[in-house]
Amino acid sequence: MTRTSLALALSAATLLSACGSTTTDRALSGGGIGAGVGAGTAAVTGGNVLGGAAIGGAGGAAAGALTDENDVNLGKPLWKR
Repeated sequence: MTRTSLALALSAATLLSACGSTTTDRALSGGGIGAGVGAGTAAVTGGNVLGGAAIGGAGGAAAGALTDENDVNLGKPLWKR
């Protein structure tokens, strides 16, 4: 995976990791979104899809766990609607 695609995957995971009000909800949703973005980015750029999913998932979960719902809030996660 190139540095550009890695940066793109982590940036997208960080921006999208904001569903839920509890730390657990935010980490789970961020991890799921990050894994999808990482895998998609790796597939488009010709990188390792599993590696991209792992990196994106880890980045998204960390971003979700480390942000507060006042920073970014996308509403309730799907599993609580």
